[in-house]
Amino acid sequence: MSAPTQNRTLAANAATAEPEAAWTGLAKTRHDTMLRLVVRRFMRHRMAVVGSIVLAMLIAGALLAPLAPYDPNALSVSERKQGPSLNHWFGTDEAGRDVFARTLDGGRVSLTVGLAATLVALAIGTAFGAVAGYFGGPIDALLMRLTDAFLCFPQLFVLIVLGSLIRTAGLKALQGSIVPIAFVIGILSWMGLARLVRATLLSLKEKEFVEAARAAGGSNARIMLRHVLPGAVGPIVVQASLLVAASIITESGLSYLGYGVQPPTATWGNLLRDAQAHMQQLPVFAIAPGLMIFLTVMSINFVGDGLRDALDPYGRR
Repeated sequence: MSAPTQNRTLAANAATAEPEAAWTGLAKTRHDTMLRLVVRRFMRHRMAVVGSIVLAMLIAGALLAPLAPYDPNALSVSERKQGPSLNHWFGTDEAGRDVFARTLDGGRVSLTVGLAATLVALAIGTAFGAVAGYFGGPIDALLMRLTDAFLCFPQLFVLIVLGSLIRTAGLKALQGSIVPIAFVIGILSWMGLARLVRATLLSLKEKEFVEAARAAGGSNARIMLRHVLPGAVGPIVVQASLLVAASIITESGLSYLGYGVQPPTATWGNLLRDAQAHMQQLPVFAIAPGLMIFLTVMSINFVGDGLRDALDPYGRR
């Protein structure tokens, strides 16, 4: 190849590369700008920021629970039913177990149940809502009638029946497991999310960019997953945060009734149940897990409010 021809080729390649680099830089700048906008909106919500800090501290405490100075299940006959002290910050229960260590360990279990149940509900609800909203017609009618059928199941009663079955001889191996509780809570919590995703996709699928994607030859699955469903991320994230709080309350209430995660595994719910007999002499036994539930649920709700404002496309910049 002669030198003039080679120079012309290099110039053409450079001319082609410059617009591509410009578009890549523009997309990256646009992404950074949107991320900064979301963060700025979230930081403007003061209670959401406070909730994030409190929630981060609670999660850190739950993650560091195995590093507590006392084993949450270690018995000590000589230290039974002691009040708060330097050695035992929240005192000890009727078996001599450290209440502070059990509260941290119970937080790890309760938060895990809430997160696992939310992931199950998120997977089912998003799938049902996306398919129903995008395709519409008979598929929409069928999936929404199935959603209505699940709404007829009384969640608490189903969980109580499950807890009773776990207590039987055939399922005793599951007594300390959080898997069945988290799975059933998730199975019975996805319906509201499905309706929300469906309503969002019913609106988004009529937009011009969807018509353009269809004209370009995109398949239904590709258009739904890559173009339409990302527009519903904001409502999904907000609803998921609220589902975590609701799942924690459900698990705590079920454990308080004695049908949730069974001892010796500690959860905030069964710690409250065990504290009933000591409310007058040692109220800290009930205050500690009750306060953890209150702070966790309030923090998650504040974070959800902040995310709703931050991800609102019509919100103030």
